[in-house]
Amino acid sequence: MTTGRRAARSALWGAAALVLLVVLWEVVKAVVPDTGWHVGEASVLPRTDDVAMPHVWDVVARISKPETSATGAPTVLVAMLQACWFTLRVAAAGWVLGVVGGALVAVVMQRSRLAESALLPWVVLSQTVPLVALAPLVVGWGGRIHLGALEWQKWMSVALIASYLAFFPVAVGMLRGLQSPTTAQVELFRAQAASWGRTLVSLRLPASVPYLLPALRLAAATAVVGAIVAEVSTGTKGGIGRLVIAYAQAASGDPAKPWAAILVAAVLGLVAAGLVTLLGLGLGRYRHAEVS
Repeated sequence: MTTGRRAARSALWGAAALVLLVVLWEVVKAVVPDTGWHVGEASVLPRTDDVAMPHVWDVVARISKPETSATGAPTVLVAMLQACWFTLRVAAAGWVLGVVGGALVAVVMQRSRLAESALLPWVVLSQTVPLVALAPLVVGWGGRIHLGALEWQKWMSVALIASYLAFFPVAVGMLRGLQSPTTAQVELFRAQAASWGRTLVSLRLPASVPYLLPALRLAAATAVVGAIVAEVSTGTKGGIGRLVIAYAQAASGDPAKPWAAILVAAVLGLVAAGLVTLLGLGLGRYRHAEVS
């Protein structure tokens, strides 16, 4: 299957999933009572009134309306695009840092089984630390960093937290890819007296591409999630994370507004993953065995 057909099929499946989600949302809203379903005192399904679950078309319509009632206020769409641009840039910085760190750790683990046994459990364990607890620590550490004229900014803490989430899929995916060549392929390079570095560049790195590309896409999406959570936890202004919080404060009087921000935040993750997919178009000759 060609790259174009694969991309078109993925886009169709994505559109179908979006339509299904919209249909399920409206079905739940139509079937479940406004007060939700309860078994005794336990709530089984949440409330579905217009404050808790506005109609999808109300959320979409709210995006094109002014953000506030003030004269000259920008529309919600303009405000969210500006916030998304800020978050996307910070997440991109975190993604690059996470990719570089994850790739280096994967190469080290592939080079030495002892290093793999020592590092891999810590790589997995690192993802069990909640971001809400990690964010204040990163901000505190960053405030103590002084490198000449460099002053640590809050967005740097957000980027660092985003890299923390992007690091894991790259490290694990690339390690799997570096270890994917068969014994016969490795022995062929050894028979030609190829060094470890030559084997890495000519055999293992090309073989890792089908495993690395899905990891890079996942890392891009998780970097956006990390950036949004970090913006909320650190109080960093200008991004979509803080905008979601600001809109949520007006949820009782304008329920569609916070849902519009949540919708755009979700789309931002898809956009980030899509941009990474474009980076892989130049590696088409290595993608014949791509795994998902």
